[in-house]
Amino acid sequence: MKRLKLSKVTRYYYIVVIVVSIMTSCSPEYVPNMVNSPMLSNRGEFQASIATGTSNFDAQTAFAITDNIGIMVNGSFGNETNDSTDDFHKHAFVEAGIGYFEKIGSKGRYEIYGGYGTGKVEGYYETSLFDSQITEAKYNRFFVQPGIGISTGIYDGSFSPRFAVVQMDPNGADFRTGKYNLFFEPVITSKVGFKYVKFIFQFGVSVPFGDENLNYDYQPFIMNIGLNLNLGRRYDF
Repeated sequence: MKRLKLSKVTRYYYIVVIVVSIMTSCSPEYVPNMVNSPMLSNRGEFQASIATGTSNFDAQTAFAITDNIGIMVNGSFGNETNDSTDDFHKHAFVEAGIGYFEKIGSKGRYEIYGGYGTGKVEGYYETSLFDSQITEAKYNRFFVQPGIGISTGIYDGSFSPRFAVVQMDPNGADFRTGKYNLFFEPVITSKVGFKYVKFIFQFGVSVPFGDENLNYDYQPFIMNIGLNLNLGRRYDF
């Protein structure tokens, strides 16, 4: 029993350390925004979300222009400073996408979206006692995002593996001089509440392919919590 209790305490300790280190990181980096996984149901359905987490602040919208075609507009904004040092991180990112969605029975949903976004990141951090680094860069990002899940009056859930192609050069004045890097960003999203307003929770990771070619840092986790507004959805059950 003692070994079991020690193991649980150790696991909780490491979880807390990881979360705290993530949330207080101020180094300049590619910060993946929250994945917008609306799981739309019908023409005229509108969703809007606000959330906070590893990407600092996210605002998202989605609208079904037909019974199978949806559009989305998302924004992510960050402004973090370190209380004990001069380190800081700022970013602003906006993107738009269009996609296809379809019902699987009365509750199941399938969707796939693609789109483009652009952003800017600024940061300063001390790399050692006698050295520091300043970064100011713009970046391009293209994404393809399939997803599968369920939609009910009380719970919406989905799994969305996003593929993002990022072009950024933190050492250059123009992002177009940067190389393209592919990131795999799978997330699980849960929305719990009433038909029209739900709490939203999301957890996932951001994994680069060929990270030996990266010349910038990146945020490896995607964790967010917030509120989701849903208007215009028709329920068949």
